Formats: sequence, C-alpha cells, structure tokens
Amino acid sequence: MNVNTFLKNYFSQIQGTTYSIHKGVQHALLGFLAIAVLASCDKDENDPEPQPVQAVKEFEYVRLLTSDGTSTTITQIKPADGTTLAFQAKYPNASLYPTASGRFAALLFGSQNRVEFFDSGLEYHGDHVDEKGTPTFAAITGEGLKPSHFKSKGDESIIFNDGDGTLTVARESDFHVPGAKMRVVNAGLDPHHGAMVKFNNGTYGVTVVDKSSTLAGPHGVKIINASGNEVIASTLPTSRIHGNATDGTNAVFGAEGGALVVTQSGQQRLIPNPAGFGEVRLGTMLYAEGAKKFVGYSNLKGAYYIDLATNEMIPIFESTSIMQCKVDKAGRNLLLLLLDGTLKVYDLATGNLKKEGKIISPTAAAETLKPVLEATEKFAYIALPALGEVHQVSLADLTSVSKIKVSAQPTKLVILGFETSESH
Repeated sequence: MNVNTFLKNYFSQIQGTTYSIHKGVQHALLGFLAIAVLASCDKDENDPEPQPVQAVKEFEYVRLLTSDGTSTTITQIKPADGTTLAFQAKYPNASLYPTASGRFAALLFGSQNRVEFFDSGLEYHGDHVDEKGTPTFAAITGEGLKPSHFKSKGDESIIFNDGDGTLTVARESDFHVPGAKMRVVNAGLDPHHGAMVKFNNGTYGVTVVDKSSTLAGPHGVKIINASGNEVIASTLPTSRIHGNATDGTNAVFGAEGGALVVTQSGQQRLIPNPAGFGEVRLGTMLYAEGAKKFVGYSNLKGAYYIDLATNEMIPIFESTSIMQCKVDKAGRNLLLLLLDGTLKVYDLATGNLKKEGKIISPTAAAETLKPVLEATEKFAYIALPALGEVHQVSLADLTSVSKIKVSAQPTKLVILGFETSESH
C-alpha cells in the first residue's frame, strides 16, 4: 500500500465518525502523517538490522594440555571451539612443560625415572601455522634418575636429573626417530635437587653442591659446555638455590639472601632481598619475554620485579595469599591468582594493575591440589582438580567464563601452539 492510498483510507474512516474535522486541520494532519509514514518506510527499507555482538574467541592455533592426578589420561583442548582429545601417557600425574618452539610438551615422571614428549602437531612458520599430522606422542624418551627440572631453548630440551646429577638433552629433530633416547650429559655433579639454564653462547649454567658446607644446598652455579666440561667455576658461594630463569645472557636463581645473577661470561652477584625478608627465599623465578623483565615469587612474601639494572627487588604485589603466579604466553602480563578466587592482571611494561576480579570459588590454604593457572593474550585458563574442568576466563572483563570438561582430576596445565589464526 502506498502513502496516498493509506491516507485516503485513514481519512475515509475518521470522516465517518460522529465528530467532524476542519478542512485546514485535516490538511495539517495529512502533512504530519505523510512525513511519519515516509520516515517509517525509509527506516524499514534502508536501516540495517542490529548485528549481534561477536563473542571473543581464542586464537585458532592455541592448544591446552592437562594431565590427571589419578589416571594416565592426557587431554588436549582446542579452546577456540572447546573440543578435546584424550590420550594415554605411561603413568599418571605427569609434570608438564612446554618446549620453547611451542609445538611439544615434556612429560616428566620423577618417581618412574621417565620422560616423554607430546606433539601438538602444530608448526610455526613466522606468518602462519602448519598442521603436521595429528596430535600424538613423540618417539623419544628420557631415562634419567628422578627427572625434576625442565628448560628449553630454541629446539633443545634440557632436564636436570636429581637422582644422579646429570642432564639429559634432546633436539626436536630427533623427537620422532624410532627408539631415540635423550643424550646424557655428565658434568660430575653430585645428586641434588638442582637446576640449569642454557645461555645464548651454547654453554649451560648448572647448580653445584659443596660437600664441605653445613648449609642446605645447592651452594652455587658453575658453567659447563655441551660435553659437561667445566668452563667457569662457581665464584659466589650461597645456599638454598631454587628456581631460575634466563634471558639468554643473564640467569637469575632464587637463593638464600637474594637473587643470584650469573652471566654467560661467568660474572656472578647477589641482588639482596628487600628489608624484612628474613630467611625467606624467592623460590620461583620467571622471565617475561615480551616485557624483558624478571619476576620472582614466594608464597610467603609475594611477587617482585628483579631489576638487574638497579640491583634491587621491587614489589609488584606483597601478600601471603597468592597461590599461582604466572606470566602469560607472550610475556607481557603477570597474573596472580589468590586463595579467595581473585585474579589480578598486571601490565609488566608499566607495572600497573589492569584488571582484577573473583573468577573462581575460594581455595583453602591447606588444600593439596590447588587450581592451576595459565594465560594467553585473550584468556586465563584455570584447571580445577576438584571439578575435573578447565575454566576459560575472558581477560577483557573477567566475567565471561566457559567450562571445559577434561578428566577426573586435572592437576597440571600448559599452553602449547601459537597465538595466531593464520594457516598456510
């Protein structure tokens, strides 16, 4: 029906009523009605329909991997769509670590003297990702005594074996060679709960034990070559070394009294703990690649920047209620998950608190199996052993949560893959 027909019918109806309308008023009404109808028609024909807000999705080539505390189940998650794949490891409760390449995860079974590797099947080529077959276990294994500490640089994976003080090393080019074993590096170390780093120049920094010391070890760090031969001896005796990180040139170890800094050229110094620390040691050291900063953490004190330029520890958040302290995948943000379920997100470039909010239920301080946290640019991921789930929390507002069922008791969680959706 056009406008003229509509108006003719309309006035035919009202003129048949018991009241009359003055002709001038009728003409005015006609004008107003014409404008209204034309505006309505124009809106119907030309205005686009409101578009639904698109939910933020994870990058296509990000993967999560969980291990289970009671079974051999390993679960790979594709968080972009929430799909899962289940695999069976050799033993339950594997400790999980991502390799530097992002493609593989190391599975350490300390009590069973075994190491396995899981292949996500994703390979990064600078501007896109190739899917190199389906996810599967790699062929290579490690058999060091009590494998406990994992590091990775480039395409190399390194493990410190507490039971005999050796390192086991492997390159990813050997991961799918049938029957391959990790290479053993014997640096003449005594068995101890040790740690190591790999420097840019190809040498390794390894912890050492001084049998003459009455203090708890490890007592120092020496530098060795790829064959295990000593290049530079430990020059700064300390004790209780635990936790370490490196930028390739400098390595930072948590130690009695402060942070032990060891350079690849062998220089060593101790950055002292802040006043009032007492006997507390920062037992976790992290390096945030995106922000080029070191972070130290103790559940007895809090989280701190380790500033190599000023030789000081600078508080980020001081609290005894932190249960998880993690750097996101790109190394730009620091995430702190508190016992009361609050997540705090800090911008490591500025030190500013970006977001905070309660994302999970409170956890008792005495709880053995606490939630485990990891994060990408877009989401925080929390494995909840008591629920058998991984929760995906949007970092945009901390209120959008997706729950992904994985296994009976997910105790470990790592992020594999790449923060991109570009394929070949």
